Amino acid sequence: VQLQASGGGLVQGGGSLRLSCATSRFTLEWFAIGWFRQAPGKEREGVSCIASDDRSAHYIDAVKGRFTISRDEDNNTVYLQMNNLKPEDTGVYYCATRPQKCRDAFIGPGDTFSNWGRGTQVTVSS
Repeated sequence: VQLQASGGGLVQGGGSLRLSCATSRFTLEWFAIGWFRQAPGKEREGVSCIASDDRSAHYIDAVKGRFTISRDEDNNTVYLQMNNLKPEDTGVYYCATRPQKCRDAFIGPGDTFSNWGRGTQVTVSS
């Protein structure tokens, strides 16, 4: 099932946004969901991931304490709450899947992830 990211927008530094990744119940039960971003002229990078088996949440150091990933089984959606946004958080944000566990696979461009959908633009002004 291809994923669909939404919720991006333009926000001032220090502001907040909540991104949504719509998926299916089957995907939530069997696949880890990762959030990735790509800034203009830069390689895609992983931001956060939530596992399907133990629901453990993982983050890159740059967003720890500011971003929170969560799952909503009622709505088959994974959220990325982003607080205290910085200009360096600007980019197109995507969600994607890999079987069950995140491990360290979400760190980097996410070559082992699949079902990439259309991303959502996040722009943080200084």
